[in-house]
Amino acid sequence: MADIKRLQEPLIIKDFFKGKVIIIVGARQVGKTTLLDQLNTTYKNKKILRLNADDSTDIDVLRNKDFTQLDGIIGDNEIVLIDEAQRVPNIGITIKLLVDNYKKTKQIILTGSSSINLLQSTSEPLTGRKFTYQLYPISFEEYIADKGKLAAIKSIPSFLRFGMYPEIIKTDSDDEKIRLLKEITSSYLFKDILEFQEIKNPQVLNDLLKALALQIGSQVSYTELSNLLKIDSKTVERYVDLLEKSFVIYRLPSYSKNKRREISTSKKIFFYDVGIRNAILDNFNTFDKRTDLGHVWENFVISERMKFREYHRIYATQHFWRTYDGSEIDLVEDREGKLFGYEIKYSDTKKKTPSKWLEYENGEFGLINKENLSGFIY
Repeated sequence: MADIKRLQEPLIIKDFFKGKVIIIVGARQVGKTTLLDQLNTTYKNKKILRLNADDSTDIDVLRNKDFTQLDGIIGDNEIVLIDEAQRVPNIGITIKLLVDNYKKTKQIILTGSSSINLLQSTSEPLTGRKFTYQLYPISFEEYIADKGKLAAIKSIPSFLRFGMYPEIIKTDSDDEKIRLLKEITSSYLFKDILEFQEIKNPQVLNDLLKALALQIGSQVSYTELSNLLKIDSKTVERYVDLLEKSFVIYRLPSYSKNKRREISTSKKIFFYDVGIRNAILDNFNTFDKRTDLGHVWENFVISERMKFREYHRIYATQHFWRTYDGSEIDLVEDREGKLFGYEIKYSDTKKKTPSKWLEYENGEFGLINKENLSGFIY
């Protein structure tokens, strides 16, 4: 099966040869290398140098070189692709030398599977010198563009079980999907965290992820997690931060303007891909056997909405909203000077606007279910 074309590709190409490095970040196995292949094909008439920092030889090519040495390595290549660049020591300084000297004559592209190392190490040296893109698993909209709307809608039950990693999408057999997901979660999920962050007990990461997987759609307490896992709450918070920077999970903070009435310090945690979440719990049950369908659907829709906003450059901050007396909205987008509240249900057709939400003069409210996804995630 051919690879699905990514919506980021034309956006990235528009940024070529503008005198800035292009940085593409995202979890391992979400298709960054495949995207480089597609860019490679688009520019097949240009000379391209491709390096992979998962290879120690390629790391040595880039490590601690001055511009004269780097220029000798790059030669007359017009595009330089560096995969998994977070593994190269001082990569930010190296790329700064290239960008400042080549300006618009050559295009440098980096990919990285961890913002812990790549974005942090390039932040200061590349200030004003970079465009950053986040690549997610295949989006619902990308699937529609490749397979058609009807096929995408029919595939929703499969997406909710197995997620949307590219290799999973390309695989027909349910058993093979499960095998691949287990391989991803055991071999790739923690690779950069364990390599760079001095994690003393990897099992704690697994236990923490299982606890978080059981709590998607619910408010998360670091104190409760620390008691459960027998580690201190600051360690829990650090591990959650590392998992977020490795694009495994993301935090949804609460929205509040009235601290006496609305919960202001809580957060929910979701997975970038529900297939990864299900693999961590070893729960690939079908619809009729799922007790967590509502939470999985909420996670799926919020993640797809995140992809949609990213790919269409809809700039917003996202939150959930809850009052102390129990009124709640699953997703709140703060954008364009307005608040957009969305209740996310799989099959509900009606939902009354919470009365306290009506007090926000700039607030709107809507229900998102499986029948009205158009315009929201595609």
